[in-house]
Amino acid sequence: MKNSVKAVILTGGLVMVLLIGLLVWAVAQRAESESDPKPQVLREESHVLDDGGPDAVTVVEFLDFECEACAALHPVVEELRQEYDGQITYAVRYFPLAGHVNSMNAALAAEAAAQQGEFEAMYQRLFETQVEWGGAAEPTPSVFRALAEELGLDMTAYDEAVEDPATADRVRRDRAEGTFLGVEGTPAFFVDGQSVTVAEPGDLEKAIVEAQTR
Repeated sequence: MKNSVKAVILTGGLVMVLLIGLLVWAVAQRAESESDPKPQVLREESHVLDDGGPDAVTVVEFLDFECEACAALHPVVEELRQEYDGQITYAVRYFPLAGHVNSMNAALAAEAAAQQGEFEAMYQRLFETQVEWGGAAEPTPSVFRALAEELGLDMTAYDEAVEDPATADRVRRDRAEGTFLGVEGTPAFFVDGQSVTVAEPGDLEKAIVEAQTR
């Protein structure tokens, strides 16, 4: 066999090896991407309280229902939701803090209510009643069950949802993604995907107005 032919065969073999290597790398990268997706501020499963449409400013709050700061800012949030109705898309995500005994129970109650289409009703009642159960030394799941009864939920379905590990997993997914996004405490706000520091009540509205002008 002539040297030129051998060179062609050798070159072709090297190209094939290279192509196979690139293919393996691409498949591995795709698998890694699918198993570890980039964190997103807002997901399809997130609870959207107000949908302002495709051109609206998006405001996402990571919250802990037992967080006193979240409860203190809640009236401000409600005023902004009314004032900017139709102009913002407002969504909330769970971020239960380890130091709060009832934060996970409260989140489970909210998610169980969400499964019956009553997330916002439970969301409101949790903040309205926080002073009654927040800061408890021991978990008080009966308090949240009573709220569910008050809202007229199907209690069999509620109990099953609270006990279902998938419900807790749903809450933990929000918490984990919030951590990836840099959330360390609550309330934590993102306006059009950008983290916003809310040191004063007016800071959130300021961020909304600035986003509207961009």
